[in-house]
Amino acid sequence: MTVIAKPDTATQARIKAAQIEAAKGGWPEGPTCQFMARRKTFWAWTVATFFGSGLGKPGPGTWGSVAATLIFTAVAFFLHPAAQTLLGLTVGGIILSIALGVPAATIAARESGRKDPGFVVIDEVAGVWITLLGAVFHPNWQHIVVALLLFRVFDIWKPFPIRQLEKLPEGWGIVFDDVAAGLYAWAVLVLLNKWL
Repeated sequence: MTVIAKPDTATQARIKAAQIEAAKGGWPEGPTCQFMARRKTFWAWTVATFFGSGLGKPGPGTWGSVAATLIFTAVAFFLHPAAQTLLGLTVGGIILSIALGVPAATIAARESGRKDPGFVVIDEVAGVWITLLGAVFHPNWQHIVVALLLFRVFDIWKPFPIRQLEKLPEGWGIVFDDVAAGLYAWAVLVLLNKWL
């Protein structure tokens, strides 16, 4: 017969606080127990942190955005694909980052016990690649740097309706607010293309 140890008083208090918060529709600030703090689904954390770039400090969102921008830059400058090919690769990357990012962000958020953990940067990856759609026909360093800066501005500023999208459940809210920020930044980049 297996005997299950009763959680200590401090753990019981954290579990109770998490249950109260969950009943109100909120999330606990941290993991509810040490086991949950250590539990990680490898594929989800790899995707959510974009291969560890989200673990950079300070500003993990900036690290994730820079990592995605460097990948775009490496493909554009070193492989020299035709504009249509670069467009297709970028769109494919966006679709993949959203399709894998929503479930990965959901799992990583649940396992960390936080609603929108800073280390989840797959949303920034999708957002900056959306912005870089405005640079696929002019892949020079000016367009790429401006795209990165514009995305970070909109990601931090969060004009309407970006902040409202954060209220979507779990990974949907984590990812789609940055998708919206990417769309805003893309539109501005397209307008700026005449002067860059």
